[in-house]
Formats: sequence, C-alpha cells, structure tokens
Amino acid sequence: MQSEKTILCIGAGYVGGPTMAVIADKCPDYKVIVADINPKRIEAWKTDDLPIYEPGLLDVVKRARGRNLFFTTDVFSAIEEAAIIFVSVNTPTKTFGSGAGRASDLQYWEKTARDIIEHSKDNKIVVEKSTLPVRTAEAMSRILRSNDKGLKFEVLSNPEFLAEGTAIADLDNPDRVLVGAMQTETGMAALQKVVEIYARWVPKEKIITTNVWSSELTKLVSNAMLAQRISSVNSISAFCEKTDANIREVSKAVSMDSRIGSKFLNASVGFGGSCFKKDILNLVYLCEHYNLPEVAQYWEQVVKMNEYQERRFAKRVVENMFNTVAGKKIAVFGFAFKADTGDTRESPAIYVTELLAEEKANIAIYDPKAIENAKEDLAHLTSATIEYCNDPYQAAEGAHAILILTEWKEFKEYDYKKIYSKMNKPAFIFDGRNILNTKELYELGFNVFSIGQTPLTHL
Repeated sequence: MQSEKTILCIGAGYVGGPTMAVIADKCPDYKVIVADINPKRIEAWKTDDLPIYEPGLLDVVKRARGRNLFFTTDVFSAIEEAAIIFVSVNTPTKTFGSGAGRASDLQYWEKTARDIIEHSKDNKIVVEKSTLPVRTAEAMSRILRSNDKGLKFEVLSNPEFLAEGTAIADLDNPDRVLVGAMQTETGMAALQKVVEIYARWVPKEKIITTNVWSSELTKLVSNAMLAQRISSVNSISAFCEKTDANIREVSKAVSMDSRIGSKFLNASVGFGGSCFKKDILNLVYLCEHYNLPEVAQYWEQVVKMNEYQERRFAKRVVENMFNTVAGKKIAVFGFAFKADTGDTRESPAIYVTELLAEEKANIAIYDPKAIENAKEDLAHLTSATIEYCNDPYQAAEGAHAILILTEWKEFKEYDYKKIYSKMNKPAFIFDGRNILNTKELYELGFNVFSIGQTPLTHL
C-alpha cells in the first residue's frame, strides 16, 4: 500500500545512494528506500564497506540505516509503496545507432518508466535525478500518461550538482537546489511536495524552482561551463611549457580578477568523471539536432582539448625518458579521476596508462581507494605488464619514473628521499596535478616535470 511519506530512489550509485542517505538523515519522518537490481551493490550498502567511497557518507548512512533508510533489490514492491520516486539510473553515452558517441543512451531510463507504470497502483510523483537530455521529462510524461490504469504521474526535474569527494558536504550545504516542473496546477503542487523535503535543511532562498526544461538544461550547461574552464587553463599550460611561463603564476594572477575567480583554474593532466564528457557530448548532439553547428563545434572543442592534454602528458613522458619507455617500470600514483573518491569513470589515468602500455612500458599502479576499479578499467590490456599495488613504495621500487595522476593529499607526504633511493636512475617525476614541491624533489636528485612549468632536470 502506498504511503505519502515514502520516498524511493531507483539506482544506488554515486548520486542515488548519498542523496537518499542525506534525505533520510534530515527527514526522519519519511521512509526512504534505495532500490537497485545489482544485489552485490545493495548488500554492500547494508555493511560498513559501502560500494562507493565518499568522506562522511558512512556516518550519515549509519545514523539512518534501519531506522528510516532501507536498501533493497525488490524494485517492484518499492515502486508500489512509494509516493515519490527519484530515478537515478545510468544514462551512458550511446555506443550504437543514431547519436552514437554523443547522445545519451536512455534504454535503462525508459525501462524504469515502464516498470513504474506496471507496478503502480496510485498516482505518483516521478523525479528525474539522472543526467538527461533536455525535454526528456516530456518523453517520460508521455510514457507514463500512456498507462491504461487511469493513473496520473507528475514528472519533475531535480538535477544533482554534487562534486565527488565533497558530495556529503554539497548535500548538507548546497549552493542551490534546483527543481523544475510542468507549469500546470498539478505540476506545481507536485513541485511543492519535493521543495518541502529539501526545505527541512536547505534555506528557501537556495531552492530554485523553474520550468522542467530550464532545469534539465541547467545541469548540462553547468558541467559544460566547469569543464570549459579546465580545458581553457590546460590549453594555456601547453603554451607555458613552450615559453617558460609558469601556469601556477598565470592562473593565480588571472584568478584574482573578480570577474573570473579561482575555481577550476588548476592545470592538470585533464578532467574525468561520469558527467563532464558525457554532458558536453550530449550538449553537442542537441546543438547539432537543432541545427546549431557553430555552437556544437565550440563545445566539442572542450572535449577535444581534454583528450589533447592526456595525449600530450603521455607523449611528454616518453620524449623526456630518451624517447622510449619500453621495458621500463612506470609507477602511477593515483587512478581515481579526482581525490577523495574511488570513482575512475573517464579518469585521465585510464588513457595515460593505455598510451604507455602501447609503448610497452611496465606499469605499477597505486591508489588509496580505486585499485579494484582500475583492474576493471584496464582488463582489456591483456598483453600489457601491469602490477596493482597496495603500497606506494612498492609501486616505486625499481621504477624509472613516477606519474602523479590524482591529487590525493597523501602523495605530498611521502618520504621521497626513500623513494628516490629505490628507483632506477636517472629518476623522473611527472606531476600531472601540480601538487608536489618540485624544488625539493629536484634537490633530492629527481628530474621533475610539472604541467605548465619549466622542467627541473639534471640531464
């Protein structure tokens, strides 16, 4: 039987799990169910070894789990019980058919919509939480309206703006919460019910309500703009390396312009994660669909610049190690796409490793949280020599070079004198995140190459 104070999230991944855990924590009078067809993932949510790593997440889950937060694989029963259903299923980029490589693959999303129809006995509010193309809510509404049970479904858009590594802090104190609805009487009533949930802890001035199309587009544009800043500063890092300008100095000076600001202006090996590339390609596809080729080309260049930065980093490694890494041990420090997460989706480390494997390097990988994901991501490199290490000193022993590919804080704190003593000479460090003290490393004997900075080399 449906309860007006039961919330369901279909999808127990990086968005659904943390979001529902915080809602359950903040709204103890609501029953919150997280459902997923992956039994291994659901069982992990019931333990202290959660399926995703996020600082602070376990504490939130433990406060609410078993009280008003529940995890299940029985998606159908949960659909029947819930009055509000958040849909947070995977929407990867299509690999086939029309729009392949750019458009979103909506097969899981559409199946979920049809499951909601089949297993609903009452009217429901359905909330898009997955990143979806603009006007997807209209398609979902049409599917849900096609039911022959006489049921009414209101479809809202509530995009997530979480940064992995700070997701709990982002949920606890968000910059804004965005909820979009159809501009009808019933749509606005449904919107208010969702707003009331967030208003339990989010100041009302931070809760923005829009029409559903604006909400959907805002998600794509936000990620595209952030990625564009990264690609922009990375493009300048290449120029700095040619001219002996220092990207750190340039970025700092530029960031002090109040019109620009400092966020997302750190040069690096490139951006990764589940959203940036996918959302930009989605935006490109939509611009092409609406016959805006110049706009599409502009945004596509952001992705191309990111790919260029990854290739450029790997090429720089090879060129500066006497134009060959064949048979040489290369230690990779960091495989997650950013610090404080185990997520490796679209991580630059994947592509750098693939490029070095093509050059016949022997690769040793260490990451505090992402080793198991790294094994899956690189399983296709069957002919490559790859060692997965649980200790950074083990990874560096006998190595010719160290590559810093994730900005984990612990990488700054290692005993690099000890590491240097165990490496093959000449020893190289390629800092793809600009987090190390290059002068100290140089004085220890390393040949140091950072993004957008003049190399410090003994050669």
